[in-house]
Amino acid sequence: MKIKVRIAEKKKISKKIDTPFIRLDSFLKMCDAVQTGGHAKIVIQDGEVRVNGEVCTQRGKKLHPGDKAEFENIIYEVE
Repeated sequence: MKIKVRIAEKKKISKKIDTPFIRLDSFLKMCDAVQTGGHAKIVIQDGEVRVNGEVCTQRGKKLHPGDKAEFENIIYEVE
């Protein structure tokens, strides 16, 4: 018996910023990935967020246009 496994593609959301950079916690709030700054702090410090493919535990991490943050199988890209 063969079992077929299909891996779902990750949803991608892009957000444009008007500044040279944005902090990771602020970006997650702006994208509605988290409800509050406190929630952002918890998920980032627990290692649930990846930035450009690597786990990031710094909530003050600066994101620049072209950077990608991943949380709960959704990729958020900074434009």
